[in-house]
Amino acid sequence: MKKKMYTLLALLMVVMLVLPACGQKSNDSKKAGENSSTSSEGEGVTKLEPYKLTLVYPGDAQKDLALVQEEMSKYLTEKINATIELKPIDWGSWTDKTNLMKISGESFDLMFTAGWFGYGLDVSKGQFLELTDLLKNQGKDIPTVLGDDFIKGSQISGKSYGVPTKKEFAQGFGFLLNKALVDKYQFNTEGVKTLEEMEEMFKTIKENEPGIVPVVSNKFANTWGAANYDNSMISRDSKELKIIDTLEDPKFIDFLKRMRQWNLNGWFDKDVVTSDTSGQADNMIKSGKAFAIGQSLKPGKDKEMTVTMGLTLVQVETALPYTTTGEANGAMLAISRTSKDPERAMMFLNMLYTDAKLLNMLDWGIEGKHYVKISDNMIDYPEGVTADTQGYSSPGGWMFGNQFISYLWANEDSDKWEQFEKFNASAERSIALGFTFDETPVKAEMAAVSNVDKEFQMVLNAGAIDDVEGTIAKYKAKRDAAGFQKVQEERQRQLDEWAKTSQ
Repeated sequence: MKKKMYTLLALLMVVMLVLPACGQKSNDSKKAGENSSTSSEGEGVTKLEPYKLTLVYPGDAQKDLALVQEEMSKYLTEKINATIELKPIDWGSWTDKTNLMKISGESFDLMFTAGWFGYGLDVSKGQFLELTDLLKNQGKDIPTVLGDDFIKGSQISGKSYGVPTKKEFAQGFGFLLNKALVDKYQFNTEGVKTLEEMEEMFKTIKENEPGIVPVVSNKFANTWGAANYDNSMISRDSKELKIIDTLEDPKFIDFLKRMRQWNLNGWFDKDVVTSDTSGQADNMIKSGKAFAIGQSLKPGKDKEMTVTMGLTLVQVETALPYTTTGEANGAMLAISRTSKDPERAMMFLNMLYTDAKLLNMLDWGIEGKHYVKISDNMIDYPEGVTADTQGYSSPGGWMFGNQFISYLWANEDSDKWEQFEKFNASAERSIALGFTFDETPVKAEMAAVSNVDKEFQMVLNAGAIDDVEGTIAKYKAKRDAAGFQKVQEERQRQLDEWAKTSQ
C-alpha cells in the first residue's frame, strides 16, 4: 500500500512539473505567432525553418550596407525566422544584370519592378508569381493598407503580380528651383505656373547670373509629356479611349518648338542632351551652378530633395496632378518565380506595410548611427554626420512598402502624409487607369521603335536641332519603317478589349 502511495505521489509530481512547462511552451508559441502577424494562421515563428531572403533593387551599394542588413536580419529572425540579403544594382547596370539573373534562372525572392521598368514584359514571360493566394494568406494586411484603386490599377488582366508602394497616387509636374535665387529675385512660386511665367524667371537668371544655367538637362520635356498624355498614348483632355501619335499632335509639336527656343536663348546647359543620364545635372544643382531642373512632383518633394542634394530647393507646379496606371504600378516589389519560399517572401512584404521598425531600417538605416529621432516620427542626422558623410544613404523609400509609416526628416512638414492623402484624393484620374499594355505580340517592333526613339527623342526634347518639323518628319518615317503602326494597332486592340471588362 505504501509503495502504491509513493508511486502515485511521484506521478502527481511529474504531472505538476510538466503542466507548467507545457503551458509556458504554449504561451511562447502563441507569443511567437503574435509577434509574426505575417505567418500562416496557427503557425508560430518557431515552426518556420530558417530562410535567407534576397531583395534585389536599383541603387548603389552603401558603405554600411552590411551593417543595416545584419540589423534587419536580427529583427526578421525574431519575427519570421528569416535573414535578408540586400542586393542593390546600380541603375546603369540594372537591365543587363537583372536580365541575366532571369534568363539564367538565378534564385532570388523579391525584385523591384514598375510599369515603366519592364513589369508587363516580365509578367508575360512568367518571371513573377501571381499573388492572389499569397495576398489572402501571408499578405492579408496589404490590400487594406493600399485600398482598391492601388490594387486594381497595378493588376494585369485582373491579377496581381507585384505589390505597389503606398505613396502618392498621382503625379505632379514642374520644376525644382534653387531657393536662394528664388528669394533673391522674389519669384512667386505659389500655385500652378504657366510656361510663360517660368520663362520670365529663366530670362531673369540668364540676364543677371552669368555663372548659372537657368534650366539644366532635358528632363522637363518628359515631365511635360507625362502631364499631358497617359503613357504617350491618350491625350489627357480626351474623353474617348483612343490611341494617338503625339508626333501628329499640334500641342506636342508646339512644345518641341518651344524647347528649341529655350535652347537658342541659352537657357539650357551645354550638355543638355546627356546631362541628366550622366548625373551631371544633379551635380550642377548641388553645386549651385543651375537654377532649375524638371521634376515630377508630390507634396514635400522639394524638402526630400533638399536632404539629398544638400541645397535648399523649392518646387513649382506647371500642371495639376494626374493619376494614370503609371502611378499605381510606378513602384512595386514582385516575387520571383525562382523564390524557394514565396510564402516567406510575402510575410516580409506584409511587414513592409505594417511594421514601421523594419521599414525604417530599410529606408534610413540604424537608429543612432545613421539617424536620430527628434520625435515619434521625425528624424535628423546624428551630430557630426551630413548628407555627404553618412554611411547609408537611403535607397529610396518610394520603392518599398508603406511610405506613410516611414519617418520624416527634420526639414519636412510634420503633416506630410496627410498632405499626400489630400493630394491623392484631388488628382484627376485617367480614363485608362488600370490598363497595362502587353508588348509580347509586337515585341520585335517595340525594340526597333525604341532604337529609333533613342536617335531622335532626346535631341528634340533638348531643342538641339535647327529644323524641328523636318526632324519630326524623319523621325516618323524611320519609326514607321520599324513597325510603329503595327504597335499602335495592337495598343488600340488591347485597349478596346480592356474597356469591355473594366468600364
